[in-house]
Amino acid sequence: MKINSNIPPATVKRLPLYLQCLEQIDKATGGISSKKIAEIAKVNDAQVRRDLSYLGTLGTRGVGYDVSKLRNQIELELGLVDGWTAIIVGIGNLGSALAHYGGFKERGFKIVGLFDTDPKKIGKQLAGLTVKPLHEMKEICAKYNVAIGIIATPEKVAESIADDLEVCGIKSILNFAPVLLKNKPGMQIRSVDLSQELQILSYYLERPSLKIAK
Repeated sequence: MKINSNIPPATVKRLPLYLQCLEQIDKATGGISSKKIAEIAKVNDAQVRRDLSYLGTLGTRGVGYDVSKLRNQIELELGLVDGWTAIIVGIGNLGSALAHYGGFKERGFKIVGLFDTDPKKIGKQLAGLTVKPLHEMKEICAKYNVAIGIIATPEKVAESIADDLEVCGIKSILNFAPVLLKNKPGMQIRSVDLSQELQILSYYLERPSLKIAK
């Protein structure tokens, strides 16, 4: 299977959703239609067909898509076949919850380091790892070839942590701090602001006839 480097960003954003849908399908199921995928993902079936066409995956009329092959192709495109290593910086309530989250490993991501500045947290065992001070971060990143840094710190220190991660050679950041980080050359940054997500839900609560855009 070949990797396509020209998939539109909007399609890339939906690929994990399709993968999640396929994981809900019985493994014994041989084929699945674009309509069924769309029904589970709550998107338009024409959109599903367009998105999957970028993978070079064509459904068979009357049969649909081979579930196993489609799942493998999406995992390949998302870089999940060989897996990636990641670290978490900020071991408060959210960081601790992320450390215990088993879904990372199931989807090809291995957490190899936990870091914090609080002396009371440093040295503690969490999810099979020891919380370490920030000055050991570069060593761990080099040892495990860490690709992703997860920021779960307070807003005021998130930017400096992003700078530290850049120095460590990390190329991707998943930011849970409620602040927009500055763009950095050669680095991919995605932010998840839980308060913003609640605000979006609040908008739709006032307009129950509307559907939340994917």
